[in-house]
Amino acid sequence: MHGDAATIRRILTELGDTWAVVGLSSNRNRAAYGVAAVLQRFGKRIVPVHPKAETVHGEPGHARLADIPFPVDVVDVFVNGELAGPVADEAVAVGARAVWFQLGVVDDAAFARARAAGLYMVMDRCPAVEIPRLR
Repeated sequence: MHGDAATIRRILTELGDTWAVVGLSSNRNRAAYGVAAVLQRFGKRIVPVHPKAETVHGEPGHARLADIPFPVDVVDVFVNGELAGPVADEAVAVGARAVWFQLGVVDDAAFARARAAGLYMVMDRCPAVEIPRLR
């Protein structure tokens, strides 16, 4: 299972509101841009993580998760499957509480590592689709 309903609900409602969005840049044509806007509308603080470290939706960006100078609750991953595993490992290293792999991002080994490290994990789902269902 890539994330049961209880895990999805817990991540979206109980684990905290600071979401690092890995792969988020100022490119309005990318899915991450729109999803981050939805997360903001639902009260989440988004933190752009992208090599360009651009400010997006009014929030300053960081080149890497390790560069964020405050705790992150959820790491939302918008990178291809080959890069997603290392991002999940970085999420563990920075003390995130959950990792969320976006639609089409699947890495079963990374899922198992994150869960073994005690993180909540969702894979191949979109929080912008799931969060309105909670209301």
